[in-house]
Amino acid sequence: MAKVVHAACPLNCWDSCGFKVTIEDGRVTKVEGDDEHPITKGKICGRGRMLEKRINSGERILHPLKKINGEFQQISWEQALDEIAIKLTEYKEQYGTTSVLHSHDYANGGLLINLDQRFFNCYGGVTEVTGSICWGSGIEAQSWDFGDAYSHAPGDLMNSKSIVVWGRNVARTNMHLYEELKKAQKSGAKLYVIDPIYNATAKIADQYISIKPGFDGFLAAGIIKEIVRLELEDREFIHNYSLGFEDLLSTLEKVSLTEISQFTEIPEETITQLARIYAERPVATMFGLGMQRYANGGNTIRLIDALVAVSGNVGIPGGGANFANRQVGQSFQIDTLTLSERKTASRSFTMMKQAEGILTAKDPEIKMAFVTCGNPLTQLPDTNKARTAFSSLETLVVMDQFMTDTAELADYILPVTSAFETEDVYYASMYHHFVNHGPKLVEPRGEAKTDEEIWRGLANRLGFGEDFAYTREEWLNLGLSSLKDYGITIEHLRENKFAELPVDKIPWQNRKFKTPSKKYEFTSGLGKEAGFTGEITLKMPAESTWSNQSLAEKYPYSLLSIHPLRSNHSQHFHVLGTVPEVKVEVSEDIANEKGLENGDIVKVWNNRGNIHGKISILKMAHPKTINIDEGMWRRFGGSVNQLTSDRESDNKLGSTVFDCLVNIEKV
Repeated sequence: MAKVVHAACPLNCWDSCGFKVTIEDGRVTKVEGDDEHPITKGKICGRGRMLEKRINSGERILHPLKKINGEFQQISWEQALDEIAIKLTEYKEQYGTTSVLHSHDYANGGLLINLDQRFFNCYGGVTEVTGSICWGSGIEAQSWDFGDAYSHAPGDLMNSKSIVVWGRNVARTNMHLYEELKKAQKSGAKLYVIDPIYNATAKIADQYISIKPGFDGFLAAGIIKEIVRLELEDREFIHNYSLGFEDLLSTLEKVSLTEISQFTEIPEETITQLARIYAERPVATMFGLGMQRYANGGNTIRLIDALVAVSGNVGIPGGGANFANRQVGQSFQIDTLTLSERKTASRSFTMMKQAEGILTAKDPEIKMAFVTCGNPLTQLPDTNKARTAFSSLETLVVMDQFMTDTAELADYILPVTSAFETEDVYYASMYHHFVNHGPKLVEPRGEAKTDEEIWRGLANRLGFGEDFAYTREEWLNLGLSSLKDYGITIEHLRENKFAELPVDKIPWQNRKFKTPSKKYEFTSGLGKEAGFTGEITLKMPAESTWSNQSLAEKYPYSLLSIHPLRSNHSQHFHVLGTVPEVKVEVSEDIANEKGLENGDIVKVWNNRGNIHGKISILKMAHPKTINIDEGMWRRFGGSVNQLTSDRESDNKLGSTVFDCLVNIEKV
């Protein structure tokens, strides 16, 4: 008999939805939205619905696998854990614990996913990855400016006079914010979308502003220049609550409004218009993630932050520089779960430079890698280099549910449970501030184990099993212990399905920032501590006509690689129901110049690699712009990251995957 129970979406996504899941005969048969959830209100995307296909897929890996003579063979858990533990012991004794790399990403938003860090810390400390392919530049930039990256709570848009969605297609990546935008418009707010692509969010905007990819920071600089020229700046905020404004003015004097218009390919009068809009506060700025994936990415976010600050839109209802909301993750007792004090050795590569790190590391070399919660052979920039690097390892262990591009290279594959096969609590530090309960709904398929069980099994073999001698309930209450005074326990969540976390719904309203000076910092003390000048600079993308003319002559088109509509990164392509194809979206001028029509097969290439796909012409996209969605598996045509660079952003903690020039031709 069918029953419907509450659950939560595990995907690392803006919306972090509440679910209703139908169970029949011990099997998940349907995933729908929970209309009682205060934010997501019963609406979920196709990616969430496809979790039913993921858990039931015939392609799931259900038993431990070992590669023998180039072929995977099923082995027992006992053998798998014994052999992996022996290798971990040998590498530790012969080379030290940092000869092991823990390669991870954020494919799952569960609290107990953090137990992987506990394991490697108790092991002694391994080579770790820092920064983020996704949002690292922006997080670091906002930490320099504000002291942390905090956003306004959903619903605050109803206080906004104007809303600027900058480089973000919320219709694709944040559907519940999309609904809030329409609601705010009905209440009188004006919506402005700044983006190289005329996307679904731009279609509902009161005004769409097309910008040359990679030059968003210059646009912000131009708007600030006009605000100051028109004497519209918030002098009270600047004088009393900020530091380094004169340094910013000095930087802005180095470029004229005419030059900014040329760089951004936006008319000067539009820049002046935006200055007046920002001065008529409150203005909410909703940042996208793509515009900080450039060599100038950190400074791009800092310039937009500066615009929000100069115009007086910090810490007021209806305002905000809304990039991320790290208050959410900071609500949990992560340090207690991870035991970072237990590691006695450490080394790190940035997430972008994993491949280079594997290939060049010495004293010790990287001998072994553990991949958890990610698929680096699809998602890392310059995947050709990544394939070379991961193929060079003596031992590669992958924990996954499917034979991904990365799993294909593994020596051992350890099958892990799906979200519906184990209990956890889920949250996302991007949009809303509710934590959702995800109960165990069905028994694991085959021999799949939870991450926690795998770490416990290895810990027992390596001599620190007592650090993993907790029940699932004890783990959860440990992670929730900082919320006990607010009445948020695992028992409360089981009964109520979700809970509102104690966050500042309008951050920085008290004008007390987390920077060294306790002020908003146009010139950053944290930036200086990190080895930089701390000043905002006007930097070009690494690959553009203005910064590298010879490269631009050879590869004249800007390549974007935005989030796919139907997959959470690389997690859903294999369960779509139809064989996916690489879609190459081009602006109309490229189609006209190259004689391309919808459906044509083309090759897109640069000096890092090439990819073939089918043409789709983008209406009203910025000239010389191409997009290929990220996340596509090799067997379906290959990852767009064959073309992207593994350079780091200007603050060293973000990727530059959008900073990419290519050429294109019909095949």
